[in-house]
Parts: sequence; C-alpha cells; structure tokens
Amino acid sequence: MLKLDKLKRNIKSIVDDSETIRRRLHTLAVIERERYYQDLLRNDKYKDKTRLESFGFKVYSQNDEDGIIQEIFRRIGLCNKTFIEFGVETGLENNTLKLLLEGWSGLWLEGSADHVSLIRSKFANVITTGALRIENGFIDRDNINQLISPHYNGEVDFMSIDIDGNDIYVLENLEIVNPRVVVIEYNGKFPPPMSIAQKYNAEHRWSGTDYGGSSLAAITKVAERKGYSLVGCTLAGVNAFLVRSDLAADHFCRPFTAANHYHPARYFLWQTFVSGHSPDWGDYVTI
Repeated sequence: MLKLDKLKRNIKSIVDDSETIRRRLHTLAVIERERYYQDLLRNDKYKDKTRLESFGFKVYSQNDEDGIIQEIFRRIGLCNKTFIEFGVETGLENNTLKLLLEGWSGLWLEGSADHVSLIRSKFANVITTGALRIENGFIDRDNINQLISPHYNGEVDFMSIDIDGNDIYVLENLEIVNPRVVVIEYNGKFPPPMSIAQKYNAEHRWSGTDYGGSSLAAITKVAERKGYSLVGCTLAGVNAFLVRSDLAADHFCRPFTAANHYHPARYFLWQTFVSGHSPDWGDYVTI
C-alpha cells in the first residue's frame, strides 16, 4: 500500500511538472509571437504613416482590428456612429463591441439561435436601451438586404462582414445600406494577383480547413465596383479594410491595390493579442 501511495504521489508530481512546463512554453510562444509582430512593423514601409498597420491594437477584436478601425475614423470623421456586423457568434469578440462601449449603436446579425439567446441575456443592458439590436438569421446573398431593412437603410458608418465563406457575395449584393467603412475577411492563402472566390453555396458552413472565402484581389475588384477602396489589411492576414472611395482621398496609402496592402495568412498571431483572461461584458460607465 505504501508503494502504491508513493507511486501515485510520483505520478501527480510528474503531471504537475508537465503542466508547469506547458504553461511556461505557452508563455514563451506568446512572447515570441509578440517579438515577431514587432519585427514585422520595423519594416521601413511602415514609417509611412498613411499605412494602417502600426495603429493596430485589440480591445474586443480578434486581432488588432480595433486600433485600425479607430484610426480610420480619426482620419475620415464620423457621421452617425452606427454599425452593422454579421457573424458575431457570442458577441464577446468582434469588431463592433468596442464601438458599442464608446456610445455607438447598431445591429448584430447571427445565424446561431443559441448564440442569439446568449447575446440577449449577456447584453440585455444595451438591448433594453436600444443601443444594440440583434437579429437571428443565416445570412446569404439573397436575404442580406431583407435582414437589414427593418433596422437601417441609407448611410451607416461601419459594417463588418465575417461569415466564413460567402462574404464577397454578400458585399456584392448589399444595397439597402451604404457603409462608409467596411471590414471584410479574406483568405490570406491566395496572394495577388490570384483573383478567386469559393463557389457560391447558400448552405456553406466553414469546415475548419483552408477552403472558403475569397482572395484579397477578388475582394478588391468587387469593392471597386461597389465604390470602395482597399486601404489596408491586418498583419495577421485576416481582414481587409475598405473605405468608400469618396472619403478615401489622400488619407490612406496609395495605390489602393491588393498588391500594395496584402498580408499573407499569419493566423498564429492571434495569441499576440490575448490578454490572458476570457472576454466578458458588463455594465460600464463613462468617467
């Protein structure tokens, strides 16, 4: 019995040591990612402050989108502080939660009824005041205007499109609103001049592989036809930032091409922007 107890203690000690090593390795990996991120920004081209990459930071976004969005609006100004975002999941990590915290109002569209139920509970304080509206619906190119129309039409300041596949088709068919700024996900696997998109499938669900979405060059072509200019991308190679061409002027780095602004997929960088605590929402006050 004593030998068995000793063996159990030894096993527990090994497990505890392994967990300590795992955590230390994870910390070192995050530190190395941060160093890699800073090394990217040391490239001479980022001394050009018309570029957006150096302004990135995270509050609630997946990567550094929050900071870039803030800088875009610093340059072009605000109109009505309204937003629309597609595919927010639980709402706790997206491109508009920071805006909501700053007094904006807007609409979230989410396809999962379970996620919408969680949002209605977690964000009851801002839903009750009307600052946030939530609509349950699986978004495709044929229903996007119908889903938005009960809530908004005409000009809105900001739109974020992240539905893991049919994003480009939704952008192409958008008519009911005229966003001043659009953030849209692209597939960083495909560098310029590759101009491809997944074949449209209204029932598409992301499988967790690298199949899905559109290349940056393809998105840029559709954006130009819709009256938008590509003004930047995240260093992680996830999201592209489009500004309505009548507002872009000389505020951003030219040329507004995929070749100039493309970043390859560096999805491992997301841990660079994790604070160490799970995101949450509660009652905040402005001081």
